[in-house]
Amino acid sequence: MRDVITGRVWKFGDDVNTDVIFPGKYTYTITEPAEMARHAMEDADSSFASHVQKDDIIVAGKNFGCGSSREQAALCLKAAGVGAVIAKSFARIYFRNAINLGLPIITCPEVVGKVAPGDTLSISFSAGKLTHKGQEYRFPPLPDEVSGILDAGGLVPYVKAKFQKSD
Repeated sequence: MRDVITGRVWKFGDDVNTDVIFPGKYTYTITEPAEMARHAMEDADSSFASHVQKDDIIVAGKNFGCGSSREQAALCLKAAGVGAVIAKSFARIYFRNAINLGLPIITCPEVVGKVAPGDTLSISFSAGKLTHKGQEYRFPPLPDEVSGILDAGGLVPYVKAKFQKSD
């Protein structure tokens, strides 16, 4: 994970559930991340998958990722190139799935009402700082362990690296 990213904002509301992030009808038929990315957010914004760019940032209201515990809802966003998801709050299992899969995720309620779709937002993960139109918003920097997981690209690569170092 790069320490600083800058991307366009894609804005969504409260209670965006996992079926909206990755439609349930594809859960057992699509297994390749690149194909999953083609269906990311299609039930919320049909243009998302074809227009999202590397490092674009999803900004949402409360309870982002509620619903089922399926990992595809985090994986499809990462595969689509989303640089981070910022929300007022996250469903607990979605938060964990995102970290485990290497998708940066930030809780920062203050910024949600200040950004609009298409705005540019910069994130400094180590500084715990979001910058939007010259205004700075703070969030707690990610713990070292979480940063390590994100830097490795997810929990599995992180654990593999730890075991290789101990040999």
